Amino acid sequence: MKIAFLTDPLSQFKTYKDSTFAMMREAVRRGYTVYAFGPADMALENGKVVANISRITLTGDSEDWYRAEAPQALPLSAFDAVLQRKDPPFDMEYIYATYLLELAEQQGARVFNKPAAIRNHNEKLSIAQFSQFTAPTLVTRDEQRIRAFHREHQDIILKPLDGMGGAGIFRIRADGMNLGSVIETLTLNGSRTIMIQRYIPEIVNGDKRILLIGGKVVPFALARIPQNGEVRGNLAAGGVGVAQELSARDLEIAQTLAPQLYQRGLLLVGLDVIGDCLTEVNVTSPTCFQEITQQKGVDVAAMFIDALETAVSGR
Repeated sequence: MKIAFLTDPLSQFKTYKDSTFAMMREAVRRGYTVYAFGPADMALENGKVVANISRITLTGDSEDWYRAEAPQALPLSAFDAVLQRKDPPFDMEYIYATYLLELAEQQGARVFNKPAAIRNHNEKLSIAQFSQFTAPTLVTRDEQRIRAFHREHQDIILKPLDGMGGAGIFRIRADGMNLGSVIETLTLNGSRTIMIQRYIPEIVNGDKRILLIGGKVVPFALARIPQNGEVRGNLAAGGVGVAQELSARDLEIAQTLAPQLYQRGLLLVGLDVIGDCLTEVNVTSPTCFQEITQQKGVDVAAMFIDALETAVSGR
């Protein structure tokens, strides 16, 4: 099998924790060939979606970890699978990439996650489709609505709809200190829509990442626990990851969403759960493979490549 990874620059990978690297390593272990390219390498040329794509060889060295051959302009349909692993921000360039990938699908490419499904599932807003599992939530750019929500719930979280890694997340407590400034900053003075949620105190026990692969639930979550007074558990914001078994509520949420999201074309999904509440549905480039594998011995990358093989073969 030939697998092409649409991803961020390989030179930026931290191989000790990178999930895309874990996928590549498992694919190579099975005898598959792996390739890499970025969004800027794609083009629509003479009616065909092509990209300047490099074949990648893994060296086994954790630092100097790959060799890249000279890129070749190839149609995306030349590969058995194209894996969309580009991190947010989910800006217009990201959306343009999904349009090109969708055209490539029409020309025979098999893209995972499906580009239309990625585009249709904003990682914050998608929780509204499963409101039985969420904390009280408001999505708006209107200052008065936000202030009314704060008066009702007293302790709230405000965040942008297009971020990742905990960037741009604010907590406002009952005293409302800096609420106006935060609203102005996040909404760009009323020109950008944001999400506001009731603060969930169970964040002190971790923001749990639950992985769904091929419509099935990985049996362990990674609880990302805030440190040093932070409200954010994201690993990128300094949180510490602790793998743990899923609670009964975690399983209820995951088993409800897994088959539905898989049917929509989402091979890999990362649910974020705080306490008993679903807070995000991550579909762009979910992570935490290596942390769960290292702590619990469950080979998440192998589970993913198994699911990819099934999806490619149509079984």
